[in-house]
Amino acid sequence: MRRLALSDEVLMTVEKPARYIGNEINSVMKDKEKIDIRFAMCFPDVYEISMSHLGLQIIYDMLNTRDDIWCERVFSPWTDLDGVMRRDQIPLFALESQDPIKEFDFLGITIQYEMCYTNILQILDLSQIPLHAKDRGENDPLVIGGGPCTYNPEPLADFFDLFYIGEGETQMLPLMDAYKANKARGGSREDFLVMAANIPGIYVPRFYEVSYKEDGTLASFVPTREDIPAKIQKQVQMDVTNTYYPMKPIVPFIKVTQDRVTLEIQRGCIRGCRFCQAGMLYRPTRERDVNELKRWAKSMLESTGQEEISLSSLSSSDYSQLGELLTYLIEEFQDKKVNISLPSLRIDAFSLDIMSKVQDIKKSSLTFAPEAGSQRLRDVINKGLTEEVILEGAGTAFEGGWSKVKLYFMLGLPTETEEDQKGIAHLAEAIAERYYEIPKEQRNGKCQITVSTSFFVPKPFTPFQWATMFPKEEYLSRAKTVKNEIRSQLNQKSIKYNWHEADVTVLEGILARGDRRLCAVIEDVYKKGAIFDAWNEYFHPDEWQKSFAACSVDPDFYIMRERSTEELLPWDFIDMGVTKQFLIREWETARKEVVTPNCREKCSGCGAAKFKGGVCVEGKN
Repeated sequence: MRRLALSDEVLMTVEKPARYIGNEINSVMKDKEKIDIRFAMCFPDVYEISMSHLGLQIIYDMLNTRDDIWCERVFSPWTDLDGVMRRDQIPLFALESQDPIKEFDFLGITIQYEMCYTNILQILDLSQIPLHAKDRGENDPLVIGGGPCTYNPEPLADFFDLFYIGEGETQMLPLMDAYKANKARGGSREDFLVMAANIPGIYVPRFYEVSYKEDGTLASFVPTREDIPAKIQKQVQMDVTNTYYPMKPIVPFIKVTQDRVTLEIQRGCIRGCRFCQAGMLYRPTRERDVNELKRWAKSMLESTGQEEISLSSLSSSDYSQLGELLTYLIEEFQDKKVNISLPSLRIDAFSLDIMSKVQDIKKSSLTFAPEAGSQRLRDVINKGLTEEVILEGAGTAFEGGWSKVKLYFMLGLPTETEEDQKGIAHLAEAIAERYYEIPKEQRNGKCQITVSTSFFVPKPFTPFQWATMFPKEEYLSRAKTVKNEIRSQLNQKSIKYNWHEADVTVLEGILARGDRRLCAVIEDVYKKGAIFDAWNEYFHPDEWQKSFAACSVDPDFYIMRERSTEELLPWDFIDMGVTKQFLIREWETARKEVVTPNCREKCSGCGAAKFKGGVCVEGKN
């Protein structure tokens, strides 16, 4: 009988004890005496968030296909259990075996969001693993990071033994083989790290040295050993059909954020929005075979009993076989009352026709993401949407029975003016006016438009990676401009306005483009008690400011300046396929307010053709 790491007495005192007991349907159990490698897969957030992440499920499934590897899961304990574990010195444990993480060979952490950085230290600390990689011994787990934030791993460099740059299906198993081989011949931890550093896509921070100029910018970033590559090559799984995918996803005991089966229909995006990191990182776009997707959908729904399936993609309506796939899903599962969710659709007639087939229009709201209020600024960010298309899409939706619309925008974009900010209110008003053009007897209730603005964060490997940010007060001033302009509109009662936390945005921007000097800040603020910074009720910006001061790090250096395209950036040692020359060209094109065609229309020479495949027209036109 499996013994729980927490006593009944402890479980009875914490919120949602099912977060910690494991043993869910489709979780994998193995005999630990018959395996060679124990791998703890971690998402540094609470269970409900973590179990909604597809990437974690893919790696979990892939590693567990091997008889010699047992991959288990570990997540951040919520604050109530965190306190108990510290008080009683209970080591953090894996859900499947309930064994302490410190007994594992690997601790793999997927890093999806900068505001989870202090939770990474929470995981290490509660696991009783030394925070600094340099302090770990032969018997400590090897700590490996992956995910989008590893495209600038430097703010976390001190805490990780290695980082995996790219998609896990390509080199994760060869990395495990290297570990086994090193272990079999009695090699040391250092020996393995040297082997790992020579596997494509693996970055071992301890083997690289950083120096700085007097102005604080990077002077050099070089390997300290001759047998270590100077550039790390992003790893891409080009055949996304004949690869690993969880046919039996784990079914949580409690409701999670994405409580449904997720079917990833493609990777990448053809659009090239200049603010979007994912659109650059995951180039080229690669579609999964529609017949395999049909089979996968059936298998996953049968193995989980879920009543909803989500078609996942950065831009679902760009999947060339979407119509065929949806027709199949509707016909196959209509009688079984399976709902179909389609996030990331564009505003066009095709998408609205698709949505009308799969959604109950009386209950759903329609989500549009114009991102900017004026046509000029939409051209700057390469959104590829005109106001005519937006209003036509909204009108078609209203005539089809929708009355609730969510609009997402960003404030603080490069070249943004006060007129661009006010344009958000004017566009919302124009959409409301379009609704009231419909005869009253044909309307579906009162028009409800929710306008939400986040504040723009420049991310590595985007054309806007050189852009400046602003202090909190400036962001709030821009939000106030939008709010006041909405109040001046005729249909203001139909428009509700929300905006993101400015403090969070500023810190996210610092961490996103930071360097190794931020490691000390993250450690200092963690030791002051910071965890769950992504949760508003636990985020304390004043503590972060104290830690910046204590570590003699000026936060304004990372946000309050436009970077030169000649500057050496902390992530320049990574080759992610899209070239720096292309990003510079797009940065310059943005300031000329010129739109770049999408990847199906014309090749823009981004460099992703080197991967040889996907939706890439380089050399074909």
